[in-house]
Amino acid sequence: MPKYEPILLKNMLQPGYTGSLAEYERAGGYQAIRKVLGKVSPADVTAVVMKSGLRGRGGAGFPTGVKWGFLPKDYQGPRYLCCNADESEPGTFKDRQLIERDPHQLLEGMLLACYAIGAASSYIYIRGEFVLGAKILEQAINEARAAGYVGKNIFGSNTTIDIWVHRGAGAYICGEETALLESLEGKRGLPRVKPPFPATHGLYNKPTVVNNVETLANLPHILNRGAEWFASIGSPPKSTGTRVFCVSGHVARPGNYEVPMGITFRELIYEQAGGMRSDKKLKAFIPGGASAPFLTPDHLDVKLDFESVALAGSMLGSGGVTVMEEGTDMVWAALRLMEFFYHESCGKCSPCREGSSWLVQIMRRIVNKRGQLADLETLTDLCKNIAGRTVCAFGDAEVSPILSTLKHWRHEYVAMIHAAEAANLIRPEPVGAKQ
Repeated sequence: MPKYEPILLKNMLQPGYTGSLAEYERAGGYQAIRKVLGKVSPADVTAVVMKSGLRGRGGAGFPTGVKWGFLPKDYQGPRYLCCNADESEPGTFKDRQLIERDPHQLLEGMLLACYAIGAASSYIYIRGEFVLGAKILEQAINEARAAGYVGKNIFGSNTTIDIWVHRGAGAYICGEETALLESLEGKRGLPRVKPPFPATHGLYNKPTVVNNVETLANLPHILNRGAEWFASIGSPPKSTGTRVFCVSGHVARPGNYEVPMGITFRELIYEQAGGMRSDKKLKAFIPGGASAPFLTPDHLDVKLDFESVALAGSMLGSGGVTVMEEGTDMVWAALRLMEFFYHESCGKCSPCREGSSWLVQIMRRIVNKRGQLADLETLTDLCKNIAGRTVCAFGDAEVSPILSTLKHWRHEYVAMIHAAEAANLIRPEPVGAKQ
C-alpha cells in the first residue's frame, strides 16, 4: 500500500494531544472558517465541496455538495444543519473516536457547513450511550462559545451560528435521517415517508441538511487545502479522500484505521489490522456494518470504494469491517444479527415488524436442530417480501445477513438441518411407550 498522510486522525496521533481548543488551534484548527467567512460566498464553499468529491461517510455515500445543493435557493426562512452522531451500526465506532478525541474538528466542520447552507442553528444528535462523548462536546462548544467561535457575531463577523447537543435514547432507527429528525422534534423516532425530503421539509418542516460526523470533520481540511488535493486521494473520481474503517472481530489489532479509499480489503485486514488473531484462516467478513451483506475470502482483493464493493454484492456502508475466522458458525452469526434487527425494528411497517419476528423464529429453529429443508425456501420468500417494501432501508438491511449467508454458506444451513433430521430418526422411545 502506498504511503499516505492521515487527515482526520492526524492530531490524535500526536503524543499528549487532548483535543482542547488551544491544542486544536496550535495544530491549525479554525483556520478554514476564518479563511472563508465573509470572504468566500456560501455558493463557492458548496462548489469546492462538490468538486472535492466528498461523499457521505454515514452509509449511503451520497455526494455531500450535491446534497447541500438540494436546499431551495429562494427560501428566506430558517434552515438547519443536523449532525448525525447516532452511531448505532454494529461494528462501527469511528465517530465516537472523532468526537471524544478531537471535538473541535467536528465543530469547525459544522460551522463551515452552516455557513455554506445558510443555517444559523445546528444540532448534534448523539447516541444516548455516548455519555462521555456528549460531555466532551458540551465542553468543546462552551470553549468555542467563550472564544467567540460559536454563537452571535462569530469571529467578529455579522454571522450567527449556534450548535446544540441533543442526546438520543439508544434507538438504532434514529440513525436514519428522518427518524432522527422526528426524535429531535420530541416525537417517537419513526422514519418519514419520502418525498418530501429533508432538503425542503426537514427539522420543524424547514430546509435541513443531515450529515454524518466523519463527513463534517473532513470539511476544514478540504477548505484549507483545496478540492484538488482531496480529490487526488483515494480512488477518483467517485471515491475520493481517506476513510476511517473500524476493523473488529478475529484480527490481531482491532481498531480504527484511516486509509485512502481504493485500497483492498486484504491490505486493510492484513497490513493495517495485523491479519488474523490465530493460525485459523479468514472465513468471512462484513464490509460496512451489520447492514452490509457478508463477503468471503474470494473478495479480499476487492477495493474499498463505493463502486467496487457494490459490484461485489455488498456495500461500504458505515465502514465497520467485522472479520470472522474459520470455525465460525455462519448460521449462528446470521441469527445474532437478525436478533439485533428484530429488537431494533421500530414497528412502523408491517413487512418489517412481522417479518423480522418470523425470520428470527425460523432461524432459531434451525440453530436449535429443529429445522427442515423447506425452511430455507421460507426464509428466502420472507426476505423478498421485506426488502424494498418498507418506508426506510431498514427492511433491506435486516435481510442481508440471511440472504448473504444463504448465498455463500448454504451448505452450513443444510448440514444443520440434516443433523436435526438424523437426530429425529434415532430419537429413543419415551419411557412406558407401548411396544
